Amino acid sequence: MTEPLSDNDSENFDRFVVEAIESGCVWSLEGPDGWALCGSEQYENTDVMPFWSQEEFAQTHCKDDWKDYKPVAIELVEFLEDWLTGMHEDVVLVGINWNADLDGTEIEPIDLLEEFDQELAE
Repeated sequence: MTEPLSDNDSENFDRFVVEAIESGCVWSLEGPDGWALCGSEQYENTDVMPFWSQEEFAQTHCKDDWKDYKPVAIELVEFLEDWLTGMHEDVVLVGINWNADLDGTEIEPIDLLEEFDQELAE
């Protein structure tokens, strides 16, 4: 049984980086109209795309507005090399390991890329 996400955003963020590197993938939600997006709580007119380090964390959110969505794995290399640069160009923020209340970190894609680079360099 996986330890659930906590109410501590920075703890959940650290878990995201470590677990993504361990498993070699990240998870997002894909539905009939594409990938799950929601409005940023920090910036007006900015979308956030949520990602999780475990399938079950993503699965928790397949209800209400996202009931027709399902968790889809994205290879970590593809996420780092293609997704984050693309999201940066599209000005979409990354949501990291949001808990069941959709609370969690929003981060610039390029900043997340740096976090992974640092972790992978160690």
